[in-house]
Amino acid sequence: MAQGDIRLVFGGGSVGLMGILADSVLANGGQVTGVIPKGLFINEIGHLGLTELIEVGSMHERKARMASEADAFVALPGGIGTLEELAEIATWAQLGIHSKPVGVLDTDGYWQSLFDFLDGAVEAGFLRPQHREIIVHLTDVDEVIPVLASRVVPASEPLLGLEES
Repeated sequence: MAQGDIRLVFGGGSVGLMGILADSVLANGGQVTGVIPKGLFINEIGHLGLTELIEVGSMHERKARMASEADAFVALPGGIGTLEELAEIATWAQLGIHSKPVGVLDTDGYWQSLFDFLDGAVEAGFLRPQHREIIVHLTDVDEVIPVLASRVVPASEPLLGLEES
């Protein structure tokens, strides 16, 4: 990301895979913006060395701000919070709230059960095939940026729900 002059926008924590990614981008001279709700900085072990730290009032504001700041979204292996944020940002794309690419880096098959679920939802008629395609299945870290960059739609004006207040 640093080599490609791509800014990382993330939840602002210093732990887990996102903390490691933030540290790596910073160590290589890149820009990192963290977005964290007031009061969660200590609980989430907020990252102290970011290029920019934006404090917001709630988790809802955090997600909306990260969505407005980002050009694309990538989920790394994670827990319930990661799954929830992925589902929400994919739903926003399905509803036309944004048209930014959404990808999942499926390291060692970690997310395979999610893709099985999505494929099953299409087969059962609960998910349209074009909506299944919203979440790009990525298995190689080297393909994340080129694949998602190829899917970026140039912005014309803010989309519903993601405008700055």
